Amino acid sequence: MTRAPLPQRPVRSYVRREGRITPAQTRALRELWPRYGADLTALDLGTMFPRRAPLILDIGFGDGEALALHAQQQPERNFLGVEVHRPGVGSLLRRLAAADIDNVRVLVADANEVLQALPDGALAGVQVYFPDPWPKKRHHKRRLLQAAFVALITRKLGAGGVLHIATDWAHYAAQMLAVCDACAELENIAGAGHFVPRPAHRPLTKFERRALAAGRRIHDAMYRRCG
Repeated sequence: MTRAPLPQRPVRSYVRREGRITPAQTRALRELWPRYGADLTALDLGTMFPRRAPLILDIGFGDGEALALHAQQQPERNFLGVEVHRPGVGSLLRRLAAADIDNVRVLVADANEVLQALPDGALAGVQVYFPDPWPKKRHHKRRLLQAAFVALITRKLGAGGVLHIATDWAHYAAQMLAVCDACAELENIAGAGHFVPRPAHRPLTKFERRALAAGRRIHDAMYRRCG
């Protein structure tokens, strides 16, 4: 008897390395989650935020430094942050509460699942800053910015919506450009094959400062959803 093939497990772009979570981060997750946390199984953009506004999806926000600064500097927008590592989520929650920022909501979930749950055309922007570069060749399949993922992002962007990606890893930057330039529904704001100068609105974080100190060039690319 021939056995049916087993279903393929999706390739994850991350590994859950929880690391050390501090008492302050644990307390923030417990006490601040009711204010800032969102439930993927009951995602309702109409009631999630205090008021309707253009929605920006921040994928893999790390310790939340850039996301909190973005939200503070752009109060006319709403931000939905997605991260799988709880220490970083706890750090973001603390930043949001300390500055009384109320235009951010947070999901601890896989970005693919979040995008699938969002209505098509719901987003004014998507930002993916410094995703894991998976530098070893055998791990390149784990990189987040693959053709299928970019196509999914594009579906969720409204007309004129912007995808902003940044990396300090040159090989990954080249791959990002190739994948995004190949998407017919996306227009490279700098022109095909080109990066944009570092936008002033993207906060300079400690991660980026370390990369610059180590001599690594930062690559920013921005794409606009056509039609």
